[in-house]
Amino acid sequence: MGQTLIDTVYIEESIKNHPRTESILLRFGKARHILIERYGEVFNKRSQNFRLQKSSPALILARKHSGHILSVPDSFGIGGKKNFYFAHMSNCIYDCRYCFLQGMFVSANYLLFINFEDFDEEMDKLIRESPEDELTFFSGYDCDSLAFENITGFVSHVLPFFEKHKSATLELRTKSVQIRPLDLITPIENCVIAYSLMPPAMSKALDHKAPSIESRLVAMEKIANMGWKIGLRFDPLIYGRNWKSHYQSLFEQVFSTVPKDSIHSVSYGPLRFPQSMFRKIFKLYPEEELFSGFLAPRNSVVAYTSEIEDTMANFCIEMLRNFVPDTIIFQCTPEVQVVGG
Repeated sequence: MGQTLIDTVYIEESIKNHPRTESILLRFGKARHILIERYGEVFNKRSQNFRLQKSSPALILARKHSGHILSVPDSFGIGGKKNFYFAHMSNCIYDCRYCFLQGMFVSANYLLFINFEDFDEEMDKLIRESPEDELTFFSGYDCDSLAFENITGFVSHVLPFFEKHKSATLELRTKSVQIRPLDLITPIENCVIAYSLMPPAMSKALDHKAPSIESRLVAMEKIANMGWKIGLRFDPLIYGRNWKSHYQSLFEQVFSTVPKDSIHSVSYGPLRFPQSMFRKIFKLYPEEELFSGFLAPRNSVVAYTSEIEDTMANFCIEMLRNFVPDTIIFQCTPEVQVVGG
């Protein structure tokens, strides 16, 4: 992520003197610094053009006042009894066609909450309230967990927290090949670096601005050999011509690259959008083949038919069983796709 891509930084008045704010602003000395009262006056302003902003997004530094940690849908998890997610940042440097953020937010600007310690406090409270339960905290719903790390320093901040709270698990979802600070920190057993993956041909067409699948595999192998646990996230599953052969080749490529003993969990899930969100995204890309092909309204979502979903799920589970045990395979069916996914 090059700092020169950001020419405007908005700063909430209440955090303008925060040490983290000051440190981040030093990286953007040539950018315009504009003070604001609350981030909503910029981020939530109506009549914004998401596509236009995506070409040159601004950075907004703000304080998150509530909703630091939220519950994850029941259909989403990797074995923990209680599952939560958090978003220290909203929006992503990548531009994946299926990403739900473009239908969720009116702004493509990067919104970074700099009060990391408040996230820590909420997680600590949840862990103390459930001392006998295995809790999992997911990062990567509203941003990529690692892609902006050289600016935010969030991962460097949060890993020591989980090193102290070994009963909880942290998942960092990403497509990034940015491996710092993972190469500078002793790996912790309860952190999973989870990579979103799809067949290279599909990724090339849909994962705009994101590293190639081949590059991700190189990064995965490196951090696995360092001792980090790896999560393999095959979602969303994309249907199309010769999809079976594409996914079979992908599975063979992934499992021949990533050391088996480093694999923490494997998950897969369908491509789904809430209907209102899909309508917004379709307006942005009315000629996108992904949206005008096999997707159709079904109950409260836009998705592939049940037959296609079941066929793909059954194929995946049978293929994955050739490489890993059932106990670490999970089918996740959230209403939307995560960003790092």
